[in-house]
Amino acid sequence: MSFNSFGRVFRFTTWGESHGPALGAVVDGCPPGLMLSEANIQPFLDKRRPGTSKYTTQRQEPDMVRILSGVFEGRTTGTPISLMIENVDQRSKDYGDVAKAYRPGHADYSYDAKYGFRDYRGGGRSSARETAARVAAGAIARAVISEVKIMAYVTEIGGDKINHENFDADYIDQNPFFCPDRDAAARWANLVDDARKSGSSLGAVVECVASGVPAGWGAPIYAKLDSELAAAMMSINAVKGIEIGAGFDAARLTGETNADPMRPGADGPGKPEFLANNAGGIAGGISTGQPVICRVAFKPTSSILNPVETINQNGEAANIITKGRHDPCVGIRGAPVVEAMMALVLADQKLLHRAQCG
Repeated sequence: MSFNSFGRVFRFTTWGESHGPALGAVVDGCPPGLMLSEANIQPFLDKRRPGTSKYTTQRQEPDMVRILSGVFEGRTTGTPISLMIENVDQRSKDYGDVAKAYRPGHADYSYDAKYGFRDYRGGGRSSARETAARVAAGAIARAVISEVKIMAYVTEIGGDKINHENFDADYIDQNPFFCPDRDAAARWANLVDDARKSGSSLGAVVECVASGVPAGWGAPIYAKLDSELAAAMMSINAVKGIEIGAGFDAARLTGETNADPMRPGADGPGKPEFLANNAGGIAGGISTGQPVICRVAFKPTSSILNPVETINQNGEAANIITKGRHDPCVGIRGAPVVEAMMALVLADQKLLHRAQCG
């Protein structure tokens, strides 16, 4: 059995491959009456779109989205919303060698082991191209959670971290790295360009903050807000780790320093003012009303121009060089995808909360 859907009440299914005629998503469970058009979705796809700078893949895809169903006269109808994005710049011939030998670090071998057959063109379903459909679905989720503001940015590339004292939110969309630190962005320009020219790749860390999430979203035990976020982020291609709040640093703190002290808030009884946010806005699987914060680790792109030892489909030793156009740092374009997955989880949790608690 394959699993191509995510969510409980607000649920989406993605379809399509990297080198197929198109890819897309079907969003089900969206409340009726929300204002929605292609113009509401396209800006988020434009942020993720390839070929926008020399620091990303040079595949030229306009990523123009079409709404095929579920919207009438500019409003959602409550029925499934079908989205389609055409592929227009495939170069399948670049993957001739991949058809014969496995790319280490990629899903080539594991797909063959599971299915006994695979679409080797660009990795098929395992390609990061699939994430365009998530970003389109995430734009619809944002309409459901209009009270929430979501912002993702890159905090680290190739081990080089930003200085949080230089954080400038307005600068995030003004540079090709979604970086909030001008000095770091200048360093990363050389770092990523050197990796690109040498035929190699780099990893990255993306941080995402959702502000305006009210207290009470989530559930104990099996539908925890943090466990749903972890599942959502780990489902993104190339993601190998996630932290929420203090994350692994929490294991290095004492109970006193890890606690998020509370004082009476100015908004009335029962609404505290928090003095810290080590929990990342989630306690016991339920949102606290603080910003929900997570960090997501992207591995280096597995498709590189430098030779790597591998085996072919006959089990024989081989070396492989991956031709074609690839991101020297896939985590850069991962920022809009992380935002989308945050929105999709929060929309689902909002509707789950409303269903149980009114």
